[in-house]
Amino acid sequence: MPNDAGQTRILLEDEALRDGLQMEARIFSLEEKRHLFDLLEKAGIPRIQVGSFVHPKIVPQMADTDDLIRTIGKETDTVVSALILNDKGLERALSCGVPHVSMSVSVSDTHSRKNARKSAGDALAGMVTLIEEALTSHMTVRAGLQCVFGCVYEGAISQTAVLSAAEALANTGVTEINLADTTGMATPLAIQEMVRLFADEFPEIVVSLHLHDTRGLGLANMFAGYEAGVRIFDVCTGGLGGCPFVKGAAGNVPTEDAVNMFEGMGIKTGIDLIALAEAITVLETTLERRLPGRMKRVLEFQQTCG
Repeated sequence: MPNDAGQTRILLEDEALRDGLQMEARIFSLEEKRHLFDLLEKAGIPRIQVGSFVHPKIVPQMADTDDLIRTIGKETDTVVSALILNDKGLERALSCGVPHVSMSVSVSDTHSRKNARKSAGDALAGMVTLIEEALTSHMTVRAGLQCVFGCVYEGAISQTAVLSAAEALANTGVTEINLADTTGMATPLAIQEMVRLFADEFPEIVVSLHLHDTRGLGLANMFAGYEAGVRIFDVCTGGLGGCPFVKGAAGNVPTEDAVNMFEGMGIKTGIDLIALAEAITVLETTLERRLPGRMKRVLEFQQTCG
């Protein structure tokens, strides 16, 4: 794996605008989403997944993803990304000019049928074709696999099945593959074992991790991934999020908590916690509730204590 275990800088991709908002009943306006993007950019987030190209009746929060990307434009150093799940999504992505996309499928047949309305095998075959089309169109593509570490409907997922699906994705020519703990069932040892197996099978592919904190192991799994060589992680400001097709799936690891953990160990993220807290305040004010991330509470306490 080209991820250098001695590297002291990581890349955090924030997915609050996609994975975070997709579960919320309160619909965020285009202006509210743009404001959140600006705050995340100001905080130094290097890569932001701003939405997904899915049917607006299924996930209404994502209906204006195209408009948001056009509003952001190209005048930013932050990598703007979006999620593609089907051919219509690719058409929309090409039309609005998003430079970076994530394209993923589930290795759980049951989850795939609920999420994509296709068997896992059919979804993988279709996605391989779409990825090849996106690469031909000069898009930067991050391929991905969902439910890698278990499925609430099927239980454990075979490592052989994961590696076989990863091989199909790797053969398209992508340089990064994301392994997702969609259901939050992973443990630190499972993370390390899978990452090392992946590195042995695909030494030229960069692996990134998408972790959910459903069972409270998000940060532990993230650190386990780091120790195994991973240097790119998905996070979600405030700890928002979850999968609408997985019962009980909690949000991603809170961005602010991941930043605190890594920076505290001397591992650079390039993200300003104080600036990031502004975005959390906006989210909590808009949603009228406290979010599960811990570091904003810590910062508030420190300010109170002077």
